[in-house]
Amino acid sequence: MLIFWWFRVIVLWWQAFLVLLVIYSAWSSPFELAFKKVATGSLLYVDLVVDFFFATDIIVTFFVAYLDKSTYLLVDEHKKIATRYVTHMMFPMDVASTLPFQTIYRILTGKLHRGDVFGFLNLLRLWRLRRVSELFSRLEKDTRFSYFMTRTIKLICVTLFAVHSAACFYYWIATHHHISQDTWIGSIIENFEDRSIWLGYTYSMYWSIVTLTTVGYGDLHAVNTGEKVFNIFYMLFNIGLTSYLIGNMTNLIVHGAVRTFIMRDSINEILRYASKNRLPEGLKQQMLAHMQLKFKTAELQQEEVLEDLPKAIRSSIAQHLFRKTVEKTYLFKGISEDLSRQLVVDLKAEYFPPKVEVILQNEIPTDFYIIVSGGMEVMIHKNGTDQCLIKLGPMDMFGEIGVFFNIPQPFTVRSRKLSQVVRISHHRFKQLVQSLDEDKKRIMINFTEYLKELKKEVQDEMPFLAELLLDLNMEQTTSVNESENREPSNYTQEDREGTPTSVLINTLPMRVVIHGYHPHEGTTDSKRTGKLVHLPDSVEDLLNLAEKKFGKRGTTVLMADGSQVEDLNALRENDHLFIS
Repeated sequence: MLIFWWFRVIVLWWQAFLVLLVIYSAWSSPFELAFKKVATGSLLYVDLVVDFFFATDIIVTFFVAYLDKSTYLLVDEHKKIATRYVTHMMFPMDVASTLPFQTIYRILTGKLHRGDVFGFLNLLRLWRLRRVSELFSRLEKDTRFSYFMTRTIKLICVTLFAVHSAACFYYWIATHHHISQDTWIGSIIENFEDRSIWLGYTYSMYWSIVTLTTVGYGDLHAVNTGEKVFNIFYMLFNIGLTSYLIGNMTNLIVHGAVRTFIMRDSINEILRYASKNRLPEGLKQQMLAHMQLKFKTAELQQEEVLEDLPKAIRSSIAQHLFRKTVEKTYLFKGISEDLSRQLVVDLKAEYFPPKVEVILQNEIPTDFYIIVSGGMEVMIHKNGTDQCLIKLGPMDMFGEIGVFFNIPQPFTVRSRKLSQVVRISHHRFKQLVQSLDEDKKRIMINFTEYLKELKKEVQDEMPFLAELLLDLNMEQTTSVNESENREPSNYTQEDREGTPTSVLINTLPMRVVIHGYHPHEGTTDSKRTGKLVHLPDSVEDLLNLAEKKFGKRGTTVLMADGSQVEDLNALRENDHLFIS
């Protein structure tokens, strides 16, 4: 087996070398047609060396593996490689473009033929140009090379080849006219065929470039009918070539500025919207800053970059980017590796420019956030002004208090500088921890400790916090005591429902509002306001809790319509219960 790991590298270098030889062939083939002397003189031996390398490439091709387009498998069997190459059109064309017809004729006849037939046969070498086309196609897809520069070089090469070929054919027409003085070059230079080859080539290139650029000085012009016909077709060809060049250059320039156009249009739409709806200047500036940041960080937007990748790759990238951040966050310290891994996969990364509200006070909680980089400040609107309570940095969280207690967000959170955060959905978080009792317990312990350590000025802004902390402590104590007295056993999902193994019953504590009177009694008494509590595990515990809150013992639990509650599992979040 000849295909080793280093064989591909050698093939790539070999192909690059052949491209250089193709460039020579593209220049020499029309040149030797127009100037016969060089075809049998100085360039003859160079052509033989070049043909030798291409003959070698034909042999090498029999040993190069190929990609089967039907199965997308690499085929390295010599028999299949040879069969595919020989039965393909490339093989006869490669052979025809490689045979040195002039030399073969000289060997067989012993004579040197200077006819045009060998000049036209040499044009078969232009078949090799497909290698250059394939090279540019690969370079355009290779991100290591500038697409703009690759396309520009390709357009220059196409233009130079067209100019060179037209110049050589035009000179060939002049040399085959029966009266040399009645030609475009013979009318200016007498006996031009006997003059220097490079003089004729210079005049030919001058005419070709002047005609291509539509300058048309008139010093070199068609004299006979054949030249005029060739001029007609060449100028028609130039129209198409010029359109091709202008179209490609325009596309390259526009492609480089398309993102700028999109950003300008988006900003103009924001300005028109803000003006039409008379939005405050501060809000308008936040909208503009967010839109500009969106375009500046487009390559960093997680969802847009990763959406086309397989889930396994997306997961690995998320683990690399955010795993350490999640594990260092206070809420998730000590959780299991499985939960940590699942949390990271479901994170949504976002960027916020400075002075932008991420969470508004009193808004409905749906997500909570972890700061990856940058900083936030926790604000509260009080007495008509915004007051900063605390400042947050990397690995800090915000929004979790409103989510955990299922209350409107108690604070406004605003970015202090350019910040990256990851967002966790409340509902997705509930699904992840629903069956993980130990992790639920650990999360609630972390959360409780965090609330206890909050600054006094922050706790003062949450008057409900002291009562909720008391309830959390009571439930955690009950959970620990029951865990110590419980004998080891295998519980089914039904057995675990309602047991205080964690304060996160059904992931988060279910909260209900209890009232100390019958639902059909009047409620005008200000002392009969409801109490927001966590739902205990049994009706008896609920009655005990109500006795503690209202100072009297009840016997039944009723709904607002007067129906009696017998099973607490039938209740929903924020239900109103009446103890009578």
